Amino acid sequence: MPAKPLAPASSPPPAAVWPGLLLASAGAIAFSGKAIVAKLMYRHGVDAVQVLFWRMLLALPLFMLLAWWAGRGKPALTRRDLGTVVLLGFTGYYLASFLDFIGLQYISASLERLILYLNPTIVLLLGWIVFKRRVTARQLLALAVGYAGVALVFGREFSFEGPRAAWGAALVFGSAVSYAVYLVLSGEAVQRLGSARLSGLASTVACLFCIGQFFVLRPVAALQVPEPVLWMSLLNATVCTVAPVLMVMMAIERIGASAAAQVGMVGPMSTLAMGVLILGEPFTPWLAAGTVLVLGGVWLLTRWR
Repeated sequence: MPAKPLAPASSPPPAAVWPGLLLASAGAIAFSGKAIVAKLMYRHGVDAVQVLFWRMLLALPLFMLLAWWAGRGKPALTRRDLGTVVLLGFTGYYLASFLDFIGLQYISASLERLILYLNPTIVLLLGWIVFKRRVTARQLLALAVGYAGVALVFGREFSFEGPRAAWGAALVFGSAVSYAVYLVLSGEAVQRLGSARLSGLASTVACLFCIGQFFVLRPVAALQVPEPVLWMSLLNATVCTVAPVLMVMMAIERIGASAAAQVGMVGPMSTLAMGVLILGEPFTPWLAAGTVLVLGGVWLLTRWR
């Protein structure tokens, strides 16, 4: 009986595919829930600074544990490493989170997720602007499709909210740019420190920034928040912040970064569904068409790249 041909060395073993796909899907859905939980907390009269403080305070021990676990048996950080970690923690996690949570006070969770999902297109544009990398006509078409989807949803929301929607969308887009800067700058650091260790360290730095920011911008009395906010902060810190980081990293180990990114397209869809079912946000043909365009643009971009 002839032997079966061997699978290519780069292909993940079949047994690892389904767990990897499930982990990537669960990570994308859990991370998308961050916006839903934040919008629920805003209904209790708290602001973005308070929401970020409690989220990061509760997540800090878990990120410190991740950094310690991933750094076992590895060389100590150099002064250069420390500077890199602080820079990446500031741009990729602190500033991106701060702008995102402020923007969520002005726009719907669905529009927020669509804007953030344009991140790969911003990375492409930064590569073109900063590193003079060539952008093909196909990539430009993918960009046009994705941004047309956001413009469609934004235009509809702007007609109801006016300048509030414009300000919120600008803040969330700034968040996406900040995280794209982190992705562009983190390539060398990931190779040197490893993704898990870098994520733990950079997130720890971001937590410290958010905690310090609270005491600069708010009085100590602002620590008192309604009890439901504390429980939702715990949910936000664990299920919607730390858990997605771990699940996506485990998914990448099993199915690779490209496949995990493709599965991550479930994120905007889950935000849309949770926004309608939990927050009572309207589901309109404009939102559906915009979501399809954004997902299609990002899919085309990742496929052609």
